[in-house]
Amino acid sequence: MTEAIIDGIGGLTIGFEMIAMDWRNTLMILVGFLLLYLGIKKDCEPLLLVPIGFGCLLVNIPLSDVMGEEGFIRTLYNAGIATELFPLLIFIGIGAMTDFGPVLARPSTFLLGAAGQFGIFLTLILALALGFPQLDAVSIGIIGACDGPTAIYVTSKYAPHLLGAVSVAAYSYMSLVPIIQPPIMKILTTKKERETIMAPVAKPVSKTTKLLFPLVITILGGIIAPKGLPLLGTIMLGNLMKESGVVSRLTKASENEIANIVTLFLGLTIGATMAGKAFIRIETLIILMLGLLAIGLDTVCGVFFGKLMGALTGGKVNPLIGAAGISAFPMAARVVQREGSKYNKKSYLLMHAMGANAGGQIGSVIAAAVMLSVLAGMGIIR
Repeated sequence: MTEAIIDGIGGLTIGFEMIAMDWRNTLMILVGFLLLYLGIKKDCEPLLLVPIGFGCLLVNIPLSDVMGEEGFIRTLYNAGIATELFPLLIFIGIGAMTDFGPVLARPSTFLLGAAGQFGIFLTLILALALGFPQLDAVSIGIIGACDGPTAIYVTSKYAPHLLGAVSVAAYSYMSLVPIIQPPIMKILTTKKERETIMAPVAKPVSKTTKLLFPLVITILGGIIAPKGLPLLGTIMLGNLMKESGVVSRLTKASENEIANIVTLFLGLTIGATMAGKAFIRIETLIILMLGLLAIGLDTVCGVFFGKLMGALTGGKVNPLIGAAGISAFPMAARVVQREGSKYNKKSYLLMHAMGANAGGQIGSVIAAAVMLSVLAGMGIIR
């Protein structure tokens, strides 16, 4: 009897030793609570931050096996992240929800969407200079796209060990666009520029033009950067379904049921990659800093290009709309409208900013496609 009690106590001791928490797991549980707080109380990207935060909690609980070989989140990861399926399904939904009418009505705003991607390449160069491997540097730079699905697609495919850090950075900074951009916009523009009133968009875009647009972009983008065709093709498929008007059931499913289910699974799997031992590293802090820098540089480049357009048009373009050239759609456009009306109550920049924002949506995907195609050309990826 005594020996049995001793054995039992010994077993309990071993059990307590097994569940003794590594300080990194403890810290990541706190991070999980922080993400849940931001999503629930502060309404910061709740659709992603709530499942990410909960996934982070699950994977850092002692003896957790959710990411084990037969764990249920590992199954989701293998099915949707390792195969790149989840981000591509999200892109169909994004395409179905995006109206490219504003950028088609004023094609010059597409250039602002291109300018808003320069931060990606500048950050890529800086990451390489800091010693990151090429594929890691590409994944870090793509945070500057301010487009979560693009960042997840590229990172899960070519640098899966960075998925947690890159995803959290991408979605956190997307939610912080209203805080990050306004100071940069004010510093880089004059009072006169900020008060500029832009003429309304002249005419609506025809249905034929809207139908041809996703087809033309898919073909041209696929020829220029074939490695990025899955990204470009899925967003354009969603948009074609929307504009055709003949597959409303598929369009609504892409916007709602499919997007919601995939978002839930995507968030859980991302959160489950944030195990303490893998996440708590100096490298993660550097990635977060570089991601913030990337979005700041995107804004700087977009506003400067807006200033150039203003100068070339004799002051007819308000350079603030250049800040909407990032892919945080439609948040960045709303920020531009809010800031413009702050300086001139008669200023209505939303539709112009929406054009730049839609251009940024396409520009971020093309930027990723170009980088992947260049790497393929160099023989770094297949």
